[in-house]
Amino acid sequence: MLYNALSTLAKFVIAAVAVGALLNAFDISAQEVLGDLGVTPDAIIAFVQDGIDWALPNFLLGAMVLVPIWVVIFLLKPPKIGR
Repeated sequence: MLYNALSTLAKFVIAAVAVGALLNAFDISAQEVLGDLGVTPDAIIAFVQDGIDWALPNFLLGAMVLVPIWVVIFLLKPPKIGR
């Protein structure tokens, strides 16, 4: 499964570089595209930061509940014999 994920990621990176090079050949930049959409790089960074600021406390709160439950279940599971 890890191999499939890495393979897909490598293919995506190669395709993104190829498309970026093609767009660059036509003198199209990322700032022009973002400007046409009415978005600035600073707005994208702020959006990502807001998402992280929201997700991190919720992730930590959920982990504080789930990790002890997982530890108890792991400790109470009977051992596997003959494997």
